Amino acid sequence: MHARNYKLLSSKFREFFFPTLLTSMTGNICMVVDSIIVSNLLGAMALSAIQPVIPVSTSVNLVYWMIGLGGSVLCSIAKAEFDSERSNRIFSTSIISLVVFGILVAILGTIFAPQIVPILCPSVQAQPLVYQYYGVYVLGMPFLCYIMSLSYFIRTDGIVKLPFRALLLSNIVNIIFDIIFITVFKMGVSGAAWATIVGYVFGCTYMSTYFLNSSRTLEFVKVKAKAFFETLANICKSGFSGASTQLYMTIKVFVINTLIALYIGQSGLAAFNICYNTLFILYMFLIGTAQTMSPIVSVYYQEEDYRSVDYIMKKSLKIVLTSSAILSVLLVVFPQIATFLFHVKNPADMPVVLNAVRIFALSYLGIAITFLYTFYAQAIQKNTLSNTISILEGFILPVGFSCLLSFILGPNGIWISFTVAEVITILYLFVYSRHIHRKSKGEYSGFFINKKNDDKKVFEHTINGNVKEAVELARDVNEYLSPNKSATIVSLAIEEMLVNIINTNEKVDTIDVIVRNNDDNILVSIKDTGIDFNPVIENENLEFDNISVLNRIAEKIDYSRVLGLNSTVITIKN
Repeated sequence: MHARNYKLLSSKFREFFFPTLLTSMTGNICMVVDSIIVSNLLGAMALSAIQPVIPVSTSVNLVYWMIGLGGSVLCSIAKAEFDSERSNRIFSTSIISLVVFGILVAILGTIFAPQIVPILCPSVQAQPLVYQYYGVYVLGMPFLCYIMSLSYFIRTDGIVKLPFRALLLSNIVNIIFDIIFITVFKMGVSGAAWATIVGYVFGCTYMSTYFLNSSRTLEFVKVKAKAFFETLANICKSGFSGASTQLYMTIKVFVINTLIALYIGQSGLAAFNICYNTLFILYMFLIGTAQTMSPIVSVYYQEEDYRSVDYIMKKSLKIVLTSSAILSVLLVVFPQIATFLFHVKNPADMPVVLNAVRIFALSYLGIAITFLYTFYAQAIQKNTLSNTISILEGFILPVGFSCLLSFILGPNGIWISFTVAEVITILYLFVYSRHIHRKSKGEYSGFFINKKNDDKKVFEHTINGNVKEAVELARDVNEYLSPNKSATIVSLAIEEMLVNIINTNEKVDTIDVIVRNNDDNILVSIKDTGIDFNPVIENENLEFDNISVLNRIAEKIDYSRVLGLNSTVITIKN
């Protein structure tokens, strides 16, 4: 008897995870390296010019996360539902709206710079330096929106290495031009901003080679105005929960910058920048894991394959907990790592930075859990829950406790507030999951409140890619469904489909087959990593094409290429 071994799902997770992780590492490492270069070439206090501009960056991140990530999740769902027209409409709407948004930010941000900079940085002393960086940085927003939003859809389309290479190129160019503009042309902090823009231009150019890729399935289509705005509204609704972490981070950073300026001063702003740059190291693993998990979970949850959802979430949770625990312990025990990396030499700044890094690092474990949960809730379209997590962990709790604890404990209260916010959010999630478990009478269970498959109606199988195992599986399915009158037809349909998959590929390692015995029909879901093979279209050029038999015995056959997999669902009347 065959059983499912999750080998296909595990290999797909690895295939997505490592390029996505490397993409995240590329972006975040280069942010850290960028700050290291600036602090080493211009001094640690130059970071006080970059830190106040973070709310601008996070505001733009909010929009491209909301539209890019939200759109890619809806695109995955559309593909899982075999609706290529809708997936192309979502793709077109997302990219066009984000490029327009980036252009508007660049124009309006430049026109209103004299009004924006004093809001970002209340310190009159630091404003001239902030203006130098901000005035150039804002011009790069159209390129940032384009490169990041397109990367989400390219990964959804199963071409996972291209975004990594494009962002790697972008950031390597950024670092090279950091050194050129700052040391050769003596452009100061504005040189760092110009280097960022040059990097974006190179990355966008390379990312655009996606449109020349013959294996891509997404394309631009004309979208009427009414459909455009309706689609955009749905995208924003889907993506806001995950992206709102950037909105709340923007407000949070602004409020905490103000508190730090009042309680600690310029050295505190530099310390806060260093804390956030160490957090970027953690975000490499968090973003890499969350963005790997999201499209896979959204597809399998939509298909009611809850065991696969559990499998992916366990792998994801293990990765984020391990990475956050290691980094937290490292910085708590050796906070000097941060002062060394960011070239902190001033004796007056040293104790402020060491203390801030040590306390701030305690929050990493909680950040990992709440971050992953936010994206999980978004992936399964529980947007209210995802929004609740975002606003609690990202805004209400850290801002509230930073104000309260700074009043009670002074500067240390600001750093402690981050850990307190994470602990309370996790307690809320635990209580909420128990409430849903009781309310649903056990239909939902566990910390991630997932459903369970009915073992009596759902049978899952994995076979190696050879005809012998395909024939054996067809016989086993016949026994599973006996004495159902459709058992023989289902068995024949599975055999015909699997044999065609195997014979049309030089090699296919594993194939997943799930049979759902519903009241009025039997659904057979088949996933494989082979070449594109649409059983709805009979191909006379295929030497082993017996698929005409399958089309005659099935009530309906749906096919889509999703996550780089052939996904076929065969419906047979019961």
